[in-house]
Amino acid sequence: MRIELPEEYQDRPMEHVAKVYAPQIVGAAGIYGTAPYQHSKLSLRELEGARYRTALINGCNTCTAFRGGRDFPGMFESFDGDLENSVYTRGPAPDEDFYANVENWRDYEGYSERERLAIRYAEGMGLTPHDIAADEEFWERARAAFSDEELVDMTYSIGAWMANGRALHVLGLDAVCAWTPASQAA
Repeated sequence: MRIELPEEYQDRPMEHVAKVYAPQIVGAAGIYGTAPYQHSKLSLRELEGARYRTALINGCNTCTAFRGGRDFPGMFESFDGDLENSVYTRGPAPDEDFYANVENWRDYEGYSERERLAIRYAEGMGLTPHDIAADEEFWERARAAFSDEELVDMTYSIGAWMANGRALHVLGLDAVCAWTPASQAA
């Protein structure tokens, strides 16, 4: 870790960071970070494709280990979210092939057009924001597939993951997040 933490917080650094270091900013980041899961209008697979591509770009260990279908219930419990009225209920959960092929989004046949565009958008925002902003071919396809409301939803969701995942990673806090994935809780 890049910051000092008392011994009793080594297994839950975010709790200490949120209480002691910039609590108003970290608290706002927490709200921003959970908002996509609670309020997005995208399907679970669309959101997970964009989220996972962002996680890979960020290098956040916790985010790359996260699986929406498996881990959303535990995450929602950690922030008192409303799981039944969230993206969790919008379509089938991605399987491991879905996650394994996110970096191969151009060629993998298992994605819908909207899923492919969501992954492409996350990649563009994360790696080449100037290029994605000027890519008229992408925007023509995206505007044909998504409403303006969905495009804004997806843009700010990706922004939340970029901000929080990168902050966690560069501070070395991404080994332990505010929730424990079901696979690690057992």
